[in-house]
Amino acid sequence: MPAEPAESSGATYAAAGVDIEAGDRAVQLMKEWVKKAQRPESVGTLGGFAGLFDASVLKRYERPLLASATDGVGTKVAIAQRMDQHDSIGHDLVAMVVDDLVVCGAEPLFMTDYICVGKVVPERVAQIVKGIAEGCVLAGCALVGGETAEHPGLLGPDEYDVAGAGTGVVEADAVLGADRIRTGDAVIAMASSGLHSNGYSLVRHVLFERAGWAVERHVPEFGRTLGEELLEPTKIYSLDCLALTRTAQVHAYSHITGGGLAGNLARVVPDELQAHVDRGTWTPGAVFDLVGRAGDIERRELESALNMGVGMVAVVPQESVEVALATLTDRGVEAWVAGEITERPAGGEAVTLTGDYAA
Repeated sequence: MPAEPAESSGATYAAAGVDIEAGDRAVQLMKEWVKKAQRPESVGTLGGFAGLFDASVLKRYERPLLASATDGVGTKVAIAQRMDQHDSIGHDLVAMVVDDLVVCGAEPLFMTDYICVGKVVPERVAQIVKGIAEGCVLAGCALVGGETAEHPGLLGPDEYDVAGAGTGVVEADAVLGADRIRTGDAVIAMASSGLHSNGYSLVRHVLFERAGWAVERHVPEFGRTLGEELLEPTKIYSLDCLALTRTAQVHAYSHITGGGLAGNLARVVPDELQAHVDRGTWTPGAVFDLVGRAGDIERRELESALNMGVGMVAVVPQESVEVALATLTDRGVEAWVAGEITERPAGGEAVTLTGDYAA
């Protein structure tokens, strides 16, 4: 009678820390959310090697230009991991990508995501994808595919990072930017929903390491816990900006991310012009004041790291100000005239912030 084969002692993928079955379960759990983030041009189903999008939609353009952007969420994911709350971080990811696309006037068409985890926990991955799908719905774009990668040894079992890439389209003669800006244009600020997804390395250092606060701490100024405030999703402006370009003349947009208001607005100001922004036209949210006081941070440093309450800026001619503000107000976007464009003096900076914030 032949002897039974000895049990193999060879190495396996599972023993090395990669669970293929868990990855398959994650795909099954995320399918219902991906279905919600589709457009009529979406082709195929989740699980293929590439996402498909019907490019015949571009036929309505005379000279379509494709716009592409990629981004992540940064160390905000550390807050989600501390709180074990993962259903909003994907919303942040979409915002960081599509709001970069719309700056040039492009309509976001589709996105793909990349989720890197130390250990695949199907329910957690599905929650991340849920947030991405919900963000895509708010942005009017499709989630056509993505990748979940398990990297044991590189990341801890509860650690992960997310990134995404998006593609949009804009008519060639409708591209917005610095070449359209003129002297006398108004600078319209759109309120942020909070910190958005920038400056979290500084925020975490100040509030967790220096102040020793916990995410569960209730903060009276916020009316909720610290963690809830820090996880407030980044506002998605893409559909609002697209609506604004249909109702008003817009010369440029600036997405206020890392580098703050001055640093990002400077990216669309022509060399010969200067944007004057008056801090007295708005009051930053309580979180900005709290971070500044807790870390004893100088205003210039704070303004270079955080958005200070402004998430997007539109530069429009004076004759479009009234309709621009009305359009944004009708869409539920808090907006105001924060400054104007003037000639730049010799040696002057692209953007100047003057005055003090309104109390």
